Amino acid sequence: MNEVEALKDVRAKYEALRKEISKVIIGQDDVVEELLISIFSRGHCLLVGVPGLAKTLLVNTIAQTLGLSFNRVQFTPDLMPSDIIGSEVLGENRQFKFVKGPLFANVVLADEINRTPPKTQAALLEAMQEKSVTTAGQTFKLPEPFFVLATQNPIEQEGTYPLPEAQLDRFMFNIWVDYPSFAEEVDVVKATTSGVESSVQKIISSEEILAYQDLIRKIPVADNVVEYAVKVAGRSRPGAAGAGPETQKYISWGAGPRASQYLIVGAKCHAALRGKFSPDIEDVQAVAKPILRHRIVRNYQAEAEGVTIDNLIDSLLKV
Repeated sequence: MNEVEALKDVRAKYEALRKEISKVIIGQDDVVEELLISIFSRGHCLLVGVPGLAKTLLVNTIAQTLGLSFNRVQFTPDLMPSDIIGSEVLGENRQFKFVKGPLFANVVLADEINRTPPKTQAALLEAMQEKSVTTAGQTFKLPEPFFVLATQNPIEQEGTYPLPEAQLDRFMFNIWVDYPSFAEEVDVVKATTSGVESSVQKIISSEEILAYQDLIRKIPVADNVVEYAVKVAGRSRPGAAGAGPETQKYISWGAGPRASQYLIVGAKCHAALRGKFSPDIEDVQAVAKPILRHRIVRNYQAEAEGVTIDNLIDSLLKV
């Protein structure tokens, strides 16, 4: 199969995934698309939304359709790094052996990641970056593919440890999970109170996912698209040459080079899922908000005047 046929296959599998996921998840089309883009782009996701919006069910359903192993970790204030990484125990032969923790899965759901102390957050984020964990002087590789999908509750801040911006930067996407529409909520209530349970089938294998990830990286990009992505990230930095008046007035810190990289990788995947063989500026704009949302820090004036992060990103895209 040549690369053109492979890209067509990616789009066909994506459509099949969307159809299969919709058997269980009603609505949330943009969230599903962004999650699949991050998976095919070899990125991690932060899902932000109030309780009860089926974030855990969504992640579990996607893992099933991808044929991947799935572990959910409820992050709590007393969670220690060894609780997620694993630890050494004394075996029957009086030799220490390493017992793997829940981090050793293809898809790890870190539920309410901001409820655990920085020490445990750092252990998770190291695994996200290195795709391996080190304990007692030994390094253990995590399974491939490996994705961390973390959730945060935006309304309950008591007893939380917010992730620093340097750690947030490890996530490719910050996805806002919003309330369903009226019609969607009616369908949700009907589906979940009828006693009928829906199930999903495996659509693709882990080997295909790894092949798609490599294929996405090989998609060519025109120089003007790369330059646009770099300009968008650069315009978010106060004091930079291309920074606009909104940046100087409302932003304390802007996005780093990792944002530029993810804008291009995300645009490549967004284009491939729409049957295009190379991304354009519209593809960069389509993935800009979830990529930049957690990489820009507003100042007090922006908060006082009600200027949102998404408002600022809209202004950045007008290069």
